[in-house]
Amino acid sequence: MFSHASCSDKGLVRSNNQDYCLALPEIGLYILADGMGGARGGERASQLAADTVAEVVKGAARRDASVLLEAVEQANRRVRAEAGADARLEGMGTTLVAALAMESDIAIASVGDSRAYLYESGTLRLVTEDQTWVREVGIPLGLDEESLKRHPMRHVLTMAIGVNTELTIRYYMVHMAPLATLLISSDGLHGVIPQSDIERILGESVSLDAKCSALIRSACDAGAPDNVSVVLVQAV
Repeated sequence: MFSHASCSDKGLVRSNNQDYCLALPEIGLYILADGMGGARGGERASQLAADTVAEVVKGAARRDASVLLEAVEQANRRVRAEAGADARLEGMGTTLVAALAMESDIAIASVGDSRAYLYESGTLRLVTEDQTWVREVGIPLGLDEESLKRHPMRHVLTMAIGVNTELTIRYYMVHMAPLATLLISSDGLHGVIPQSDIERILGESVSLDAKCSALIRSACDAGAPDNVSVVLVQAV
């Protein structure tokens, strides 16, 4: 059994919010998408991708990992099709993290650089792997952290929903012990505030809603240069 909370904010710099969160606890599905491709395109891509995943999973006769992966593939096809049919949406795309609860485990499908973390016993552990130039090229080249922070390719994704014809989906399975918390975040959170601050907030003896609000507030206190979104799923 799981409880959840989610929240999203446009931040202090962006004029609109291209992030999109969707929670369907009745089927154990939790989604976060971070859109790109202009104001209208980014908003449309993130919502369309998340809604498509939800539609496919909800309509499946059996909800398992294979259905989750097929749902993400379907989302990619649908975002690409809509972008191709409307010149105003050309180039739109989105990251996506979709988590499907199955008894005491959670299956996670990830595309792009939005992330899932597991918080357990006071420690936050990154579950997903970013599909970015930094992670797949810069780090293997041996570039140090300071060089990576200044590199002109530092924000480039190597994979995104709606952008790539051949989609590489990262897949993970996480066991959720009692009181363990899954954190799903856009890079407006994990790219702005240090992990130690996230751990401190998640360790507070307050509700999941309060923790969500505190995480958003912490990103805003740090300048919130991007949209920031958080989904928390806790085993109870």
